[in-house]
Amino acid sequence: MTDSIEKGREFQFTDRDFEKICKMLYDQVGISLNPSKREMVYSRLARRLRANSVNTFSAYLALLEKKDHAEWEAFINSLTTNLTAFFREPHHFPILAEHVGKIKGRPVTLWCAASSTGEEAYSMAITMAELYGTLNPPVKILASDVDTSVLEKARKAVYSLAQVEKMPESRLKKYFIKGTGSNEGMVRVKPELCDMITFRQINLLDDNWSIRGPIDAIFCRNVMIYFDKPTQLQILQKFVPLLRADGLLFAGHSESFHHASQYFRLRGKTVYELSRASHGSKL
Repeated sequence: MTDSIEKGREFQFTDRDFEKICKMLYDQVGISLNPSKREMVYSRLARRLRANSVNTFSAYLALLEKKDHAEWEAFINSLTTNLTAFFREPHHFPILAEHVGKIKGRPVTLWCAASSTGEEAYSMAITMAELYGTLNPPVKILASDVDTSVLEKARKAVYSLAQVEKMPESRLKKYFIKGTGSNEGMVRVKPELCDMITFRQINLLDDNWSIRGPIDAIFCRNVMIYFDKPTQLQILQKFVPLLRADGLLFAGHSESFHHASQYFRLRGKTVYELSRASHGSKL
């Protein structure tokens, strides 16, 4: 690529800068950016240049290379995409309920591996509360994301009425508290559901996740699309020893793991179970 510079920009941003940003993001969290994301990268990181009082992207990247932990966190938070909703891809939740319903009688552990601002994890918690008929089911949910800013929002458990408008009124009344006064137009997830969930920063690219199995089901939806196939394989391989032998892996609607048939086989629409080879590797 040429080292061209666009005129009229607030900051100098060359092809070389973009290539370096792509490599740094890939090396740190495994996310692959294609050239169409160039404008998005500029607009999001321009805020970081202003915040750090630097005038060029090369100067900003030099700051990152000094291993400034706080700025690395801000860099990753700026470039991760966090599109989510309550009960997104709704066909998964009855399957989760059916699966857990077969194993009642012992504690259940679930992992929401790309939890973003929390809607998916709270949808899992509501599903479990409805299955067991109580706000305090014997279920623990680990919800993780690489982006610390969205995890902070998730822990607060506060959402706008617009974000829950598609939810049945009966479910809203049972699992949310409507805000009043200055909080009018907002809802908060009930504390009992929050107690079911532990939010934690986890980089799926890390060698060690500090997670204890066995896990009954993993939701890893709409995140693998940002990784290339080798990175997907690495992550899927690490899921295997954490899942119970009959555990399920839920993927996003546009994700397919056919290239990982040695680890997982398709059970239903974007729902996977361990392959026979993986069964043989488990104790």
